[in-house]
Amino acid sequence: MTRKRQKRVLVALGWYDYRLHRGIEKFAQEHHWHLSSNFAREKVIPWGWEGDGILAWLGAGDDLAEFVKDTAKPTVDFSFRRPHLRFARVLEDHAHAAQLAAEHFLSRGFTHFMFYSDEDNWSYLERGEGFVAALRRAGHDCEWLRWNRASEYVTGREQWTRKRNWLAARLKQAPKALAVFAANDQHALEVLEACEMARLAVPEQVAIVGAENYLLAPDVMGTPISSVDTNLETLGYTGAALLEDWMNGKKPPAQPIRVPAVGVITRKSSDLLAVKHKGIANSMRFIWEHFHEPIRVKDLLNVAGMSRRGLHKAFTENIGRTPGQELQRLRMEKAKRLLADSDHKIEVLASMCGYQSANTFSVAFKNATGMTLSRFRKTVVRPADNGQ
Repeated sequence: MTRKRQKRVLVALGWYDYRLHRGIEKFAQEHHWHLSSNFAREKVIPWGWEGDGILAWLGAGDDLAEFVKDTAKPTVDFSFRRPHLRFARVLEDHAHAAQLAAEHFLSRGFTHFMFYSDEDNWSYLERGEGFVAALRRAGHDCEWLRWNRASEYVTGREQWTRKRNWLAARLKQAPKALAVFAANDQHALEVLEACEMARLAVPEQVAIVGAENYLLAPDVMGTPISSVDTNLETLGYTGAALLEDWMNGKKPPAQPIRVPAVGVITRKSSDLLAVKHKGIANSMRFIWEHFHEPIRVKDLLNVAGMSRRGLHKAFTENIGRTPGQELQRLRMEKAKRLLADSDHKIEVLASMCGYQSANTFSVAFKNATGMTLSRFRKTVVRPADNGQ
């Protein structure tokens, strides 16, 4: 019996994240690829390389883009910086990540918002536009701080100091309590440093959420920064699966495949209730701390010190949802994280999310998301290692 030829795949990532690489590696192990990934470490273009397909992140670097284009091999690009190149693409769903950040802030009662970026990168633009649109749908405005368009903008040695002085001044002038979504985690760190310069308390005066969840050891920071997990491992695995289909003769889709974010990883920088109503703040905190347990309306009435009718009315006016809707939202957030990060059975997940049975959990999830539990898990779950 003739052994099937091993496919040779080049990993040429102009922007690198170990989680993306890990997703690619898992698919490669499952399908017995020979993976050439030295470029990720050495950044030396293998001009003489010959193989079957390429997984690329063609951000900065015209020479890498030229090399990939000239190979004329099936290629999946994880970037949309060069849309004119006719490659298949698997991209982060930046609008979805922005929607999650907006919902995170809105659920905490914020009414003043900013988005911060420092260049017109395609991914930053998509996140900013998505954040502004999500807030507009909820009836709120959002100021977009763009350092690269500020009159104070400079490059070179003065940029670091001038950018933070400019950012600190803008944050100080903004109405409080302020919710800031930053284009990525480095931008979020800049916002945090600017708040320290301006002596603004985080999260009491300025709450901050970044994107991509890539800061090293964030939980040992003085103020750990919340971030949207953009699901990079699944991004890598999905891109590898698309390349496998293409190398096997299946025509790739004309439009990019978008991989949804997993959720907001909440840390101290945004863990605040910006709700002035004491009864609602108390009941919200109770729901946050006990949503995985059976909660009765009586429990909320006791901690809020309010009547049933008064609690419902005040919740709707201050949060925009009923207590039951807030409880459901938190349970669904927890369910999505568990589905993405674990292989627990549905019965176990139901209990962890506050549901009495797998059936009620399944029905609630389908009603809330429009997807079955198994379908959602296939969409965002990080692929199993399979012991290989």
